[in-house]
Amino acid sequence: MTQLIGALDIGGTKIAASVADATGFLARMTEATVKSGAPDALARQCIRLLDAAAEKAGVAPALLQRVGVSSCGPFRLHGDGIALVAPNICGGLSARGNLPNDWTELPLQGVLAARFAQVEIRNDCIAALQGERTFGAVIDARDCVYVTWSTGIGFGLCVDGRLLAGKQGNAGHAGHLLMDPAGQTLCGCGSRGDLESLISGMNITRGQALDTPALFAAAKAGDAQARKLVTTAASWLGRALYDLTVTLDTSVFVIGGSVWQHHGAWLAPIVRHELESRFPVLTHGVTIVPPGLDAFVADVGALCLVMPAEWIEPWRASRPWQNLHHLPN
Repeated sequence: MTQLIGALDIGGTKIAASVADATGFLARMTEATVKSGAPDALARQCIRLLDAAAEKAGVAPALLQRVGVSSCGPFRLHGDGIALVAPNICGGLSARGNLPNDWTELPLQGVLAARFAQVEIRNDCIAALQGERTFGAVIDARDCVYVTWSTGIGFGLCVDGRLLAGKQGNAGHAGHLLMDPAGQTLCGCGSRGDLESLISGMNITRGQALDTPALFAAAKAGDAQARKLVTTAASWLGRALYDLTVTLDTSVFVIGGSVWQHHGAWLAPIVRHELESRFPVLTHGVTIVPPGLDAFVADVGALCLVMPAEWIEPWRASRPWQNLHHLPN
Protein backbone atom coordinates (compact mmCIF):
# COMPACT_ATOMS: atom_id res chain seq x y z
CA MET A 1 0.00 0.00 0.00
CA THR A 2 1.31 3.44 -0.95
CA GLN A 3 2.39 5.46 2.08
CA LEU A 4 1.06 9.01 1.94
CA ILE A 5 1.88 12.14 3.90
CA GLY A 6 0.22 15.53 3.75
CA ALA A 7 1.28 19.13 4.18
CA LEU A 8 -0.62 22.29 5.07
CA ASP A 9 0.78 25.79 4.62
CA ILE A 10 -1.58 28.11 6.53
CA GLY A 11 -1.18 31.84 5.95
CA GLY A 12 -3.28 34.90 6.40
CA THR A 13 -3.92 35.13 2.66
CA LYS A 14 -4.06 31.53 1.45
CA ILE A 15 -3.88 27.90 2.48
CA ALA A 16 -1.99 25.30 0.44
CA ALA A 17 -2.61 21.57 0.91
CA SER A 18 -0.30 18.95 -0.59
CA VAL A 19 -0.06 15.18 -0.61
CA ALA A 20 3.11 13.22 -1.35
CA ASP A 21 4.52 9.73 -1.42
CA ALA A 22 8.08 8.43 -1.51
CA THR A 23 8.50 9.59 -5.11
CA GLY A 24 7.46 13.20 -4.50
CA PHE A 25 4.47 15.50 -4.60
CA LEU A 26 1.29 14.02 -6.06
CA ALA A 27 -1.07 17.00 -5.87
CA ARG A 28 -1.34 20.49 -4.42
CA MET A 29 -4.44 22.65 -3.84
CA THR A 30 -4.62 26.30 -2.81
CA GLU A 31 -7.50 28.44 -1.64
CA ALA A 32 -7.99 31.81 0.01
CA THR A 33 -7.92 31.53 3.81
CA VAL A 34 -11.46 31.48 5.19
CA LYS A 35 -12.22 34.56 7.30
CA SER A 36 -15.87 33.98 8.28
CA GLY A 37 -18.11 31.37 9.87
CA ALA A 38 -17.55 29.39 13.05
CA PRO A 39 -14.08 29.46 14.65
CA ASP A 40 -13.39 25.92 13.43
CA ALA A 41 -14.02 26.96 9.81
CA LEU A 42 -10.31 27.22 9.06
CA ALA A 43 -9.50 23.74 10.37
CA ARG A 44 -12.46 22.32 8.41
CA GLN A 45 -11.17 24.08 5.30
CA CYS A 46 -7.78 22.42 5.82
CA ILE A 47 -9.34 18.96 6.03
CA ARG A 48 -11.44 19.56 2.93
CA LEU A 49 -8.41 20.74 0.95
CA LEU A 50 -6.29 17.76 1.98
CA ASP A 51 -9.08 15.35 1.06
CA ALA A 52 -9.50 17.14 -2.28
CA ALA A 53 -5.74 16.94 -2.94
CA ALA A 54 -5.79 13.18 -2.24
CA GLU A 55 -8.72 12.69 -4.59
CA LYS A 56 -6.97 14.76 -7.23
CA ALA A 57 -3.92 12.48 -6.87
CA GLY A 58 -6.17 9.47 -7.44
CA VAL A 59 -5.86 8.04 -3.93
CA ALA A 60 -8.47 7.47 -1.25
CA PRO A 61 -8.45 10.33 1.30
CA ALA A 62 -8.70 7.76 4.11
CA LEU A 63 -5.16 6.61 3.25
CA LEU A 64 -3.80 10.01 4.31
CA GLN A 65 -3.14 9.81 8.05
CA ARG A 66 0.07 11.80 8.67
CA VAL A 67 -0.01 15.57 8.23
CA GLY A 68 2.59 18.26 8.84
CA VAL A 69 1.40 21.85 9.28
CA SER A 70 3.34 25.05 8.65
CA SER A 71 1.26 27.91 10.03
CA CYS A 72 1.35 31.56 10.85
CA GLY A 73 1.04 32.21 14.57
CA PRO A 74 1.14 32.88 17.40
CA PHE A 75 -0.08 29.63 18.97
CA ARG A 76 -1.77 28.83 22.27
CA LEU A 77 -1.57 25.35 23.80
CA HIS A 78 -4.67 23.61 25.13
CA GLY A 79 -5.36 20.08 26.29
CA ASP A 80 -6.14 19.01 22.73
CA GLY A 81 -3.14 20.78 21.23
CA ILE A 82 -2.38 24.00 19.38
CA ALA A 83 -4.88 26.74 18.63
CA LEU A 84 -4.15 29.76 16.40
CA VAL A 85 -4.16 33.23 17.94
CA ALA A 86 -3.20 35.00 14.73
CA PRO A 87 -3.96 38.74 14.35
CA ASN A 88 -3.85 38.47 10.56
CA ILE A 89 -6.76 35.98 10.63
CA CYS A 90 -8.62 36.66 13.88
CA GLY A 91 -10.64 39.87 13.63
CA GLY A 92 -11.11 40.03 17.38
CA LEU A 93 -7.34 40.42 17.76
CA SER A 94 -6.43 42.60 14.79
CA ALA A 95 -5.43 46.07 15.88
CA ARG A 96 -6.29 47.32 12.39
CA GLY A 97 -9.95 46.32 12.46
CA ASN A 98 -9.80 45.12 8.86
CA LEU A 99 -11.08 41.54 9.19
CA PRO A 100 -14.72 40.36 8.81
CA ASN A 101 -14.94 38.29 11.99
CA ASP A 102 -14.68 38.60 15.75
CA TRP A 103 -12.53 35.51 16.29
CA THR A 104 -9.93 35.62 19.05
CA GLU A 105 -8.71 32.02 18.76
CA LEU A 106 -9.07 29.23 16.22
CA PRO A 107 -9.01 25.53 17.16
CA LEU A 108 -6.62 23.65 14.91
CA GLN A 109 -4.77 20.61 16.21
CA GLY A 110 -7.75 19.11 18.01
CA VAL A 111 -9.95 19.33 14.92
CA LEU A 112 -7.25 17.92 12.62
CA ALA A 113 -6.39 15.13 15.08
CA ALA A 114 -9.99 13.93 14.98
CA ARG A 115 -9.44 13.16 11.28
CA PHE A 116 -5.72 12.27 11.01
CA ALA A 117 -3.69 9.85 13.13
CA GLN A 118 -0.61 12.13 13.34
CA VAL A 119 -0.62 15.92 13.19
CA GLU A 120 2.56 17.96 13.69
CA ILE A 121 2.22 21.77 13.76
CA ARG A 122 5.04 24.32 13.71
CA ASN A 123 5.30 28.03 13.17
CA ASP A 124 5.82 28.64 9.45
CA CYS A 125 9.38 29.91 9.86
CA ILE A 126 10.34 26.98 12.10
CA ALA A 127 8.93 24.60 9.49
CA ALA A 128 10.76 26.50 6.75
CA LEU A 129 14.02 26.14 8.65
CA GLN A 130 13.34 22.42 9.06
CA GLY A 131 12.93 22.19 5.29
CA GLU A 132 16.07 24.20 4.59
CA ARG A 133 18.11 22.07 7.01
CA THR A 134 16.80 18.88 5.43
CA PHE A 135 16.84 19.73 1.72
CA GLY A 136 17.80 23.36 1.19
CA ALA A 137 20.53 25.92 1.74
CA VAL A 138 21.71 24.91 5.22
CA ILE A 139 21.56 21.12 5.24
CA ASP A 140 22.46 19.97 8.75
CA ALA A 141 23.72 23.45 9.77
CA ARG A 142 23.87 23.69 13.56
CA ASP A 143 23.49 27.42 14.19
CA CYS A 144 21.22 29.07 11.67
CA VAL A 145 18.15 31.28 11.35
CA TYR A 146 15.43 31.39 8.71
CA VAL A 147 14.02 34.87 8.04
CA THR A 148 10.99 35.82 5.99
CA TRP A 149 10.54 39.40 4.82
CA SER A 150 7.14 39.57 3.26
CA THR A 151 3.69 40.81 4.29
CA GLY A 152 4.91 40.06 7.81
CA ILE A 153 8.30 39.37 9.39
CA GLY A 154 9.14 35.99 10.86
CA PHE A 155 12.08 33.95 12.11
CA GLY A 156 12.92 30.31 12.76
CA LEU A 157 15.82 29.65 15.12
CA CYS A 158 18.28 26.75 15.37
CA VAL A 159 21.01 26.63 18.05
CA ASP A 160 23.46 23.74 18.55
CA GLY A 161 21.53 21.71 16.00
CA ARG A 162 18.20 22.08 17.83
CA LEU A 163 15.25 23.98 16.42
CA LEU A 164 13.84 26.22 19.14
CA ALA A 165 10.12 25.92 19.87
CA GLY A 166 9.46 27.64 23.22
CA LYS A 167 6.77 27.05 25.80
CA GLN A 168 3.87 27.29 23.32
CA GLY A 169 5.69 26.86 20.02
CA ASN A 170 6.18 30.60 19.54
CA ALA A 171 9.98 30.88 19.58
CA GLY A 172 11.13 33.02 16.69
CA HIS A 173 8.53 35.79 16.81
CA ALA A 174 11.38 38.27 16.59
CA GLY A 175 9.35 40.33 14.14
CA HIS A 176 7.87 41.79 17.30
CA LEU A 177 11.17 42.90 18.78
CA LEU A 178 10.69 46.52 19.86
CA MET A 179 13.13 48.53 17.77
CA ASP A 180 12.05 52.17 17.61
CA PRO A 181 10.36 53.86 20.61
CA ALA A 182 9.30 56.71 18.32
CA GLY A 183 7.71 54.40 15.74
CA GLN A 184 4.10 55.29 14.95
CA THR A 185 3.03 52.67 12.42
CA LEU A 186 0.67 50.13 13.98
CA CYS A 187 1.54 46.44 13.82
CA GLY A 188 -1.26 43.88 13.64
CA CYS A 189 -0.26 42.73 17.13
CA GLY A 190 -1.12 46.18 18.52
CA SER A 191 2.45 47.41 19.07
CA ARG A 192 4.12 50.44 17.55
CA GLY A 193 7.83 50.48 16.84
CA ASP A 194 8.38 46.74 16.54
CA LEU A 195 10.30 45.35 13.57
CA GLU A 196 7.19 44.21 11.68
CA SER A 197 5.56 47.61 12.05
CA LEU A 198 8.69 49.22 10.63
CA ILE A 199 9.53 47.05 7.63
CA SER A 200 6.78 44.56 6.73
CA GLY A 201 5.26 44.69 3.27
CA MET A 202 2.02 45.80 4.87
CA ASN A 203 3.60 48.73 6.75
CA ILE A 204 6.66 49.90 4.88
CA THR A 205 4.84 52.45 2.70
CA ARG A 206 4.14 54.62 5.79
CA GLY A 207 1.00 56.11 4.30
CA GLN A 208 2.62 56.99 0.97
CA ALA A 209 0.29 57.03 -2.04
CA LEU A 210 2.03 53.89 -3.36
CA ASP A 211 1.56 50.21 -2.75
CA THR A 212 4.59 48.17 -1.73
CA PRO A 213 5.68 47.06 -5.24
CA ALA A 214 5.37 50.63 -6.50
CA LEU A 215 7.37 51.92 -3.53
CA PHE A 216 10.26 49.56 -4.27
CA ALA A 217 10.10 50.37 -7.98
CA ALA A 218 10.30 54.08 -7.18
CA ALA A 219 13.23 53.47 -4.83
CA LYS A 220 15.17 51.54 -7.47
CA ALA A 221 14.40 54.31 -9.98
CA GLY A 222 16.00 56.89 -7.67
CA ASP A 223 13.03 58.57 -5.96
CA ALA A 224 14.63 60.06 -2.84
CA GLN A 225 11.71 59.60 -0.42
CA ALA A 226 11.00 56.05 -1.54
CA ARG A 227 14.66 55.13 -1.39
CA LYS A 228 14.95 56.49 2.13
CA LEU A 229 12.00 54.39 3.32
CA VAL A 230 13.35 51.23 1.71
CA THR A 231 16.98 51.60 2.77
CA THR A 232 15.92 52.48 6.31
CA ALA A 233 13.86 49.29 6.38
CA ALA A 234 16.88 47.28 5.26
CA SER A 235 18.91 48.90 8.04
CA TRP A 236 16.30 47.87 10.62
CA LEU A 237 16.44 44.29 9.36
CA GLY A 238 20.24 44.30 9.59
CA ARG A 239 20.06 45.51 13.18
CA ALA A 240 17.61 42.72 14.04
CA LEU A 241 20.00 40.18 12.51
CA TYR A 242 22.81 41.67 14.59
CA ASP A 243 20.71 41.33 17.76
CA LEU A 244 20.00 37.68 16.98
CA THR A 245 23.65 37.01 16.15
CA VAL A 246 24.94 38.33 19.46
CA THR A 247 22.16 36.53 21.32
CA LEU A 248 22.34 33.12 19.63
CA ASP A 249 25.87 33.08 18.12
CA THR A 250 24.34 32.44 14.71
CA SER A 251 26.53 31.45 11.76
CA VAL A 252 24.14 31.79 8.80
CA PHE A 253 20.84 33.49 7.95
CA VAL A 254 18.58 32.13 5.22
CA ILE A 255 16.39 35.02 4.06
CA GLY A 256 13.24 34.40 2.06
CA GLY A 257 9.87 36.04 1.52
CA SER A 258 8.56 38.10 -1.36
CA VAL A 259 10.30 41.37 -0.44
CA TRP A 260 13.73 39.75 -0.19
CA GLN A 261 13.12 37.53 -3.20
CA HIS A 262 12.54 40.55 -5.43
CA HIS A 263 14.86 43.11 -3.82
CA GLY A 264 17.43 41.28 -1.70
CA ALA A 265 20.19 41.60 -4.29
CA TRP A 266 20.41 45.38 -3.95
CA LEU A 267 19.41 45.60 -0.27
CA ALA A 268 21.86 42.95 0.94
CA PRO A 269 24.85 45.34 1.29
CA ILE A 270 22.81 47.57 3.62
CA VAL A 271 21.72 44.61 5.73
CA ARG A 272 25.26 43.21 5.82
CA HIS A 273 26.70 46.55 6.92
CA GLU A 274 24.36 46.74 9.91
CA LEU A 275 25.14 43.14 10.82
CA GLU A 276 28.91 43.24 10.34
CA SER A 277 29.90 46.72 11.52
CA ARG A 278 29.65 45.95 15.24
CA PHE A 279 31.36 43.53 17.65
CA PRO A 280 33.40 41.59 15.07
CA VAL A 281 34.36 38.81 17.47
CA LEU A 282 30.69 37.73 17.33
CA THR A 283 29.69 38.83 13.84
CA HIS A 284 32.74 37.99 11.71
CA GLY A 285 32.01 35.32 9.15
CA VAL A 286 28.24 35.32 9.53
CA THR A 287 26.70 34.72 6.12
CA ILE A 288 23.37 35.51 4.44
CA VAL A 289 22.06 33.05 1.83
CA PRO A 290 18.84 32.65 -0.18
CA PRO A 291 16.53 29.68 0.44
CA GLY A 292 17.32 26.53 -1.46
CA LEU A 293 13.63 25.57 -1.62
CA ASP A 294 12.45 28.83 -3.16
CA ALA A 295 8.70 29.49 -3.08
CA PHE A 296 7.82 26.03 -1.75
CA VAL A 297 9.85 26.15 1.45
CA ALA A 298 6.71 26.02 3.63
CA ASP A 299 5.24 23.04 1.77
CA VAL A 300 8.47 21.05 2.00
CA GLY A 301 9.04 22.15 5.59
CA ALA A 302 5.59 20.92 6.60
CA LEU A 303 6.20 17.55 4.93
CA CYS A 304 9.52 17.24 6.77
CA LEU A 305 7.61 17.20 10.06
CA VAL A 306 6.08 13.81 9.21
CA MET A 307 8.38 12.45 6.50
CA PRO A 308 9.80 8.93 6.95
CA ALA A 309 13.56 9.10 7.39
CA GLU A 310 14.16 6.70 4.51
CA TRP A 311 12.65 9.21 2.06
CA ILE A 312 15.19 11.93 2.76
CA GLU A 313 18.15 10.76 0.68
CA PRO A 314 16.03 9.90 -2.38
CA TRP A 315 14.34 13.29 -2.17
CA ARG A 316 17.70 15.02 -1.91
CA ALA A 317 18.73 13.29 -5.11
CA SER A 318 15.52 13.88 -7.10
CA ARG A 319 14.46 17.30 -5.65
CA PRO A 320 10.76 16.62 -6.34
CA TRP A 321 9.60 20.00 -5.03
CA GLN A 322 10.82 21.47 -8.31
CA ASN A 323 7.87 19.75 -9.98
CA LEU A 324 5.42 21.79 -7.90
CA HIS A 325 5.69 24.55 -10.50
CA HIS A 326 4.04 22.20 -12.98
CA LEU A 327 1.29 20.72 -10.81
CA PRO A 328 -2.16 22.10 -11.67
CA ASN A 329 -3.98 23.71 -8.75
